[in-house]
Amino acid sequence: MLKIGLTGGIGSGKSTVAKIFETLGIPVYYADDAAKELMNTDAELKKQIIKNFGTAAYTNHKLNRSYLASIVFADKQKLEILNSITHPATIRAANEWIAEQKGPYIIKEAALLFESDAHKHLDAIIGVSSPLALRIKRVMQRDNLTEADVQKRINRQMDEAEKMRRCDYIIHNDESTLLIPQVLALDKKLRTMATAAM
Repeated sequence: MLKIGLTGGIGSGKSTVAKIFETLGIPVYYADDAAKELMNTDAELKKQIIKNFGTAAYTNHKLNRSYLASIVFADKQKLEILNSITHPATIRAANEWIAEQKGPYIIKEAALLFESDAHKHLDAIIGVSSPLALRIKRVMQRDNLTEADVQKRINRQMDEAEKMRRCDYIIHNDESTLLIPQVLALDKKLRTMATAAM
């Protein structure tokens, strides 16, 4: 079974593309969602977050995401600390999930696939590319953030052009190129690769 990464900058449409793969019967692991869940349920992870970010990181035993975001998106070192705490647990959880899956290939959707070095354990990487202005607009609407807040988050991620250069396949999500035909063509190619690898 092939392990395929799916990445892109914030607001690029990774989750939309992942959902299309899911409708084709492909198992998808949402690393960002899993990390949020682990930060609420993994006792050791919670302990490390409180140690590094204070008790205000949790309210009523739930992760205070807005508090944490206000810290890590304003300070690159704090973001690196948070990532160094969460990435090992998320990668471990992903590997456990992958071991339980069946099918020609699986998709691991993650914004920080390269930054976390998770790409090293995957057979190929799909990048979702989208124009910056469109990404900003999407995130402002989705997360009810200001343009400045979205820009801060974008600035803390790997440069979009660099991220796409590292990908094996690119899906364009620019509202003028149809997504579904791109995903269908890539699914066909990945199924062929998976059959050849057996």
